[in-house]
Amino acid sequence: MAELSTQPTEQDPAAFIGALTHPTRRRDAELLLGLMGRVTRRPAVMWGPSMIGFGRYHYRYASGHEGDALAVGFSPRASAQAMYGLLSAPGAELLLPQLGRHRRGAGCLYVSSLATIDLGVLEELVQRGHEFMVTENFT
Repeated sequence: MAELSTQPTEQDPAAFIGALTHPTRRRDAELLLGLMGRVTRRPAVMWGPSMIGFGRYHYRYASGHEGDALAVGFSPRASAQAMYGLLSAPGAELLLPQLGRHRRGAGCLYVSSLATIDLGVLEELVQRGHEFMVTENFT
């Protein structure tokens, strides 16, 4: 079975963020690094070349495919911060109208600028998402 390309690496998340050239992406990534670390109480780990994760979970599909993935995390993209693991927890949908300006993708939450959202609501989404992903039985 093929191994996933998005695996934990030894790259330093703070150095990765420091190298971002877009000032808003860099500032928001620094804020997310602190917020997610504080809320999850997990160290930041680079997953692949551009994702920063906090905690991990193991999954196994009926097909037999299995692996590990980051529990919650983010990736500074060209047009927005992509955030992972925040939409699966029970009650997450109810918090989204209170969050502020955001877009949704397949399992991702996209925010162009953290200045346009309620950081308290984001913290709640991170907390619920992390707790759900690390305690839910995906096997």
